[in-house]
Amino acid sequence: MLFKPELKDAAKAAGDGVAGVASRARRRTVSIAIALLIVGGLGYLAWGYLQQTRTAATRSRPDLAVPVLAAAPKVQDVPVYLDGVGTVKALNTVTVRAQVDGKLLAVNFREGQDVKAGDVLAEIDPAIYQAQYDQAVAKKAQDEALLSNARIDLVRYEQLAASKAGPTQQADTQRALVAQYEAQVKQDQAAIDNAKTTLGYTKVVAPLSGRAGLRQVDQGNIVHASDTTGLVVITQLQPITVWFSLPQQQIVRVNGAAARGALAVDVFGNDGRTVADTGLLQGIDNQVDPTTGTVKLKAEFPNGRFQLWPGQFVNVRLKVETLTQVLVVPTAAVQRGPGGTFSYVIGADDVVAARPVTVVQQDENEAVVAKGLTVDDRVVTTGFANLADGVKVVVGKDDQTVAPDLAPRRRQSKGGGERQGSKGSGQGQPGQRGEGGSAAPGAGNSQGAKQGGDAGGSPKAPQ
Repeated sequence: MLFKPELKDAAKAAGDGVAGVASRARRRTVSIAIALLIVGGLGYLAWGYLQQTRTAATRSRPDLAVPVLAAAPKVQDVPVYLDGVGTVKALNTVTVRAQVDGKLLAVNFREGQDVKAGDVLAEIDPAIYQAQYDQAVAKKAQDEALLSNARIDLVRYEQLAASKAGPTQQADTQRALVAQYEAQVKQDQAAIDNAKTTLGYTKVVAPLSGRAGLRQVDQGNIVHASDTTGLVVITQLQPITVWFSLPQQQIVRVNGAAARGALAVDVFGNDGRTVADTGLLQGIDNQVDPTTGTVKLKAEFPNGRFQLWPGQFVNVRLKVETLTQVLVVPTAAVQRGPGGTFSYVIGADDVVAARPVTVVQQDENEAVVAKGLTVDDRVVTTGFANLADGVKVVVGKDDQTVAPDLAPRRRQSKGGGERQGSKGSGQGQPGQRGEGGSAAPGAGNSQGAKQGGDAGGSPKAPQ
């Protein structure tokens, strides 16, 4: 085959052109990306500089008051709690099983029913066991008759032996026979007691008071004493126990508190805030779980309204002591900085000063301050964004809350028509409210006003 040089050169030139276009596109993409990064970096630096300028301006102007909320420290008793997570367990749980074999004739309980100790829960066919009992009773009557006859003969043989009219050996043999019959009668009585007890097992009774679970066997089935499932499970729900764990570091504190008296335990409801029930600590485990580093504790609760259920996970708090007459401030008033905890105290002329404080304990609501504050101070609780040492503040009230506009209000035009606030305000200047909301005076444009007038007249000012 012959190759033409001009075709080869043309193909090469075309390939170089495509490669050049691709190269120029990549360079343009990289340039755009670099430009965007530079613009973004400059914007970030400008934003940071603007924020610093605003903060510096705010701090440099003591006459510009910062709005805050404040609270005064209080002196009160504060309980000390240890929080844990626990599991509700029944005080007693019993699996009711049949103790004899037979056909289940009747089931006398409903699933989920509260039963009392001694209630007959089920009945097993007693025919075989009744026959065994009657047989034992008859056997005893037979042996008692033989014993009575042997005793009469013993009296005769003893009289003959005493008058030398009969051999003494015969009297001794008869005496041994009487003893044998007496033992036989005792054995018969034991057999009667055993048969009576076995007959009683045909009525399955509740061993304790509690609540019956779901039925495991239906009426008409053959049950056996060796069955592992049983007929029903009864759990005692009143009272009920909660097993919970605490870190091993708290065991010394708990033991010391338990030595002074009974400790109260609170269990919370599903919301995690409401106390569902209050009980007493019953026991502390004798060893630390090496896998978790915690100690198990057991508390008992009356569970009067059945608010606790076996197997339920609950939050628990254990009261170990009460701090009497201590200084308490809201937790929000305690701030943390490089030098430790401090609070902003409002002084004369509503100027704040940062004061270091020593916090003994705190929770999500209150903090106990041991040193640094007095009852005459006022501490800032809200509004720390632009706050600094020496800044003037204006103290608001806790009840100054913004009422939300839960439902849009209609605005009527002069002619009675309904103004379409969404159309008029939706095309207005920024800062206007959405559909049904009131717009600032003069905020709507001419198109919005025209649409409002077309709906029934000239637009009316928001009500």
